Amino acid sequence: MSPWQRCEPLPNATGRAAEPCGAVSVAIPLAMMLAGMAGNALAMLLVSRSYRAKGSRRKRSFLLCIGSLALTDMLGQLLTSPIVISVYLADRAWDAVDPSGRLCAFFGFAMTAFGLCPLLIASAMAAERALATRAPHWYATHMSPRVTRAALLAIGAAALAIALLPLAGLGRYALQWPGTWCFISTGAGSAAFAAAFAALGLLSLAVTVGCNLATIGALLARCRARAPRAGRPWGRIATDTLLQLLGIMCVLSACWAPLLVTMLRMTWGHSLEHCRAVPTPAQGNARHRDCDFFLTAVRLASLNQILDPWVYLLLRRMLLQRCCQAASAVSHCSNANCGARATALSEETRRTAA
Repeated sequence: MSPWQRCEPLPNATGRAAEPCGAVSVAIPLAMMLAGMAGNALAMLLVSRSYRAKGSRRKRSFLLCIGSLALTDMLGQLLTSPIVISVYLADRAWDAVDPSGRLCAFFGFAMTAFGLCPLLIASAMAAERALATRAPHWYATHMSPRVTRAALLAIGAAALAIALLPLAGLGRYALQWPGTWCFISTGAGSAAFAAAFAALGLLSLAVTVGCNLATIGALLARCRARAPRAGRPWGRIATDTLLQLLGIMCVLSACWAPLLVTMLRMTWGHSLEHCRAVPTPAQGNARHRDCDFFLTAVRLASLNQILDPWVYLLLRRMLLQRCCQAASAVSHCSNANCGARATALSEETRRTAA
């Protein structure tokens, strides 16, 4: 979703381009695109199998959210990563790839829509889990896959509508330093739009964290109440769920909070327009620190598209444990009985993943 380059060639005092510094290979955005597509494709495959399985009716709302999140992340990568790779192949000259400037507007639109949509979906998923644990009777009565589909369609429509606002003159997309990507401009005429995007993103993060904390509190209370009767299985399930929720909150906050907070600072007067200017010897290092921090924040946000399917689905502790058991059985067994046991464990792993 973002460029991966430390700095760009800047004109020197003679008007010629200075030597580039710290350029990052095109292999990095290419590897990230492939890793993200593989993870999200695997997540959608597992969700599809689980959704069609018997006995999954109670989980279908959550599975719809997971599948929509994976699909959104994959589309965001498919629409933006090839552009970044093309710019790299053109020696990081955006004008050579997009002389008309229309591709920049499309890139900014894709960054905005497919950046905001996962944040809103994550909030919806956190709210769904909180309702399921804290108000189970209301949840069973009112929640259904039809309601979930309607909510997801509304989220997608809202994200697309917000991303299209610059076409109506409310904000604009601009080429960002170091000239390999486009996003919402924080300059004059677009500061309000940038601030609204950042505020909505931070609100989504706050809702996600708040709902997950409410879910954790309900699980802890239920675990204490059931511990004497349910024994170790319930405690293990609760622990796995708590660890997953904590992982979701940490990954989402670490990936998105730096970018959203930086955008708010930029709209309040801490502009990075100086990134495009030629630095004086006195301000060169300080300037690059500010610009590099913003670029790092965008990189973290793009990394979220790769991590989403793992923290939500693929790294469940139970699945990993089953996989380890199957691998251990296959590696240590040499007779027919052990082979049958390994096959059974592998089959159990497959059912767990589904």
